[in-house]
Amino acid sequence: MDIAHASASALAPARAPAHDLTPSRASRTPARPAAGDVHVWFVRPPRPGHVPRSPGADAGTASDSGPSAADSGLPAPDSGLLTPSSGPSALDSGLPAPGSGLSAPDSGLSAAELRRAASFARAGDGDVYATAHAALRRLLGGYLGRPPAGLTFVREPCPGCSGPHGRPAVVQTDDAPALHFSLAHSRGLVAVAVAPRVIGVDVERLPSTGTVEACARALHTRERAELAAVPPEERQAYFGRLWTRKEAYLKALGTGLSRHPRIDYLGADLRRRPARWTVLDLPAGPEHTAAVAVDGARPDRVTVRWLPVHRPGDGPAAPEPAYAGTTDRSPR
Repeated sequence: MDIAHASASALAPARAPAHDLTPSRASRTPARPAAGDVHVWFVRPPRPGHVPRSPGADAGTASDSGPSAADSGLPAPDSGLLTPSSGPSALDSGLPAPGSGLSAPDSGLSAAELRRAASFARAGDGDVYATAHAALRRLLGGYLGRPPAGLTFVREPCPGCSGPHGRPAVVQTDDAPALHFSLAHSRGLVAVAVAPRVIGVDVERLPSTGTVEACARALHTRERAELAAVPPEERQAYFGRLWTRKEAYLKALGTGLSRHPRIDYLGADLRRRPARWTVLDLPAGPEHTAAVAVDGARPDRVTVRWLPVHRPGDGPAAPEPAYAGTTDRSPR
C-alpha cells in the first residue's frame, strides 16, 4: 500500500511514484480521491488567542498493527527533516475564531451548527465542535466544487433499525460517484476522512490509566487478553489504538456505539477481524491515536494531510511544514 503525506499547502499528486519525497505544488482545491484511495485530514483546534502550526511531523504510515508514537521513527516537529511550504493554503482561512461568537462569514456553518457550538458548557468544547464542522464543510466544498454554506447533510438509515440516524452523508447535486466521509474530534485534534466508499474515522486523546481500567471491560474477550499481556507502561497507547479501531469500524458500519463494543474483535490478529472490512491505524502524534475503517479491500493508497487553522483578520498564516510523497513501507 502506498502512503502519501502532505500539508494542505503542498498536496501530494494522486499517483506519485514510490520514493518521490518532493513536495508538489499547492492546489486550490483537493481532487476527489480515486478508486482505492483514502484521504485523511487532521486539524488542530486553536487555543483561545492562539493560531497553532500544524505539526506535519506527525505524518507517518497507516498500518494494520499500529506502532506507538514513541517507536514510529517519525521526525520531530523542529528536527529540520520537513520541507517548509512556500505559503499558506487556499483552505487555511475562514474557520471561526475562538471567542468571536463563531460568526466568521466564510466558515460555512449553518444556524443549527452555530447554535450547537454555542450550547457547550465549556467554550473550548464549542471551539472544537465549530472547528471540526467548519473544516468538514470547507473540505467537502472543495471536493464537490460548492460553497461550504451550500452543503446539505442527511442521515442514512440505521442498519439496525432503519431509523434516520445512520451514517451522515452529504447531498450531491451531480452524477459523480458518491463521496463518503467521516468526522471525529477529541481534545486537541480533529480528523476528517474522505473516500469513494463507505468509511469511518476516529481519533482519541491517550486515555488515563483509570480510563483504561474502567473501559477495558467493554472490550472483546480476546482484546482484553491482549491488553493484559501488554507491559503496564504501554497499555494506554495500546488501549487507545484498540478503541479508535473499534469506533472507526462502528462508524463505518453505521451503528456507532449502539452496537456493543465487545461484539467485534479489532485486535492484533488480522484474521479474526470483521470480514469484508479493512481497519488501519493512523499516525496522529504522541498525544492521540487514530484509525480509519473502509468497506472492502485494503486501500491502495492513504493520504494524510494537516489542515492549518487560520483565523480571519490575523494576516498571513505562518508557513506550514510540508511533506509530500509516498513510501513503500507496508503495514505489518
